[in-house]
Amino acid sequence: MVRLLHTDASICGVSAIAMRSNAPIVLRHEAMDLYSINPEARKENDLSKVYISRCFGAKVWSYSEKAIMANMSAVREWDANGTVFGYNKIKKCGAGEFGHNDYYPVVIAACHNNPIYNGEDALKGMILLDEIRGRLAEVFSLKSYKIDHVLHGSIASAAVYGAMLDCSAEEIESAIGMLVAHYVPWRAIRAGPQLSDSKGASAGITTEMAIQSIHRAKAGFVGPKDIFTNPDAVFRQSEPQEKN
Repeated sequence: MVRLLHTDASICGVSAIAMRSNAPIVLRHEAMDLYSINPEARKENDLSKVYISRCFGAKVWSYSEKAIMANMSAVREWDANGTVFGYNKIKKCGAGEFGHNDYYPVVIAACHNNPIYNGEDALKGMILLDEIRGRLAEVFSLKSYKIDHVLHGSIASAAVYGAMLDCSAEEIESAIGMLVAHYVPWRAIRAGPQLSDSKGASAGITTEMAIQSIHRAKAGFVGPKDIFTNPDAVFRQSEPQEKN
């Protein structure tokens, strides 16, 4: 199933680029023209901590967070690939938040930066990302509080990308803490009848910061801990709980 979903998403993305859709082209040029990097120069200049990936069909390498953003924007442009809802009858968790299979470029980028992975590993990473995103969607409805649903996928992206880059649990927690504390997307981008570029690129833009947060955490930056139980974070502000 994940092979089917990844193929569907990739064809949607390539199609949007071929048709010169505005947001994917703008972000693609940003990644390839402003944030490209020569892998050989990266080695020569001891830039081993610079993480790289490629835009769809590109011959040049770009900073991974930029390539991920561009590819995710392209995948979502037609609003045509998979949609899933958070509902678990067995555990009686049905918050009902939804999401899309837009996040697979995160796993591909992780594989680009860790040569031990093969195609089977990539599929497992994609399954894990969807699993985390789905479990979050079951228990917390972001849209009920006017927060954009892409936040769940970006949290999952930070967890999976960090794990595939051999980050410690503490580093992944720091990155997710930074993401939720600094970069929560609001559904203001979807208000009214207008169809802005921000609407289709929301998952990519927020995930760009999830990936950047992983890079910072891996470099030693410490973000806030316990972001899901922090009384001042978005989750408990929206659904207050008694202090333990």
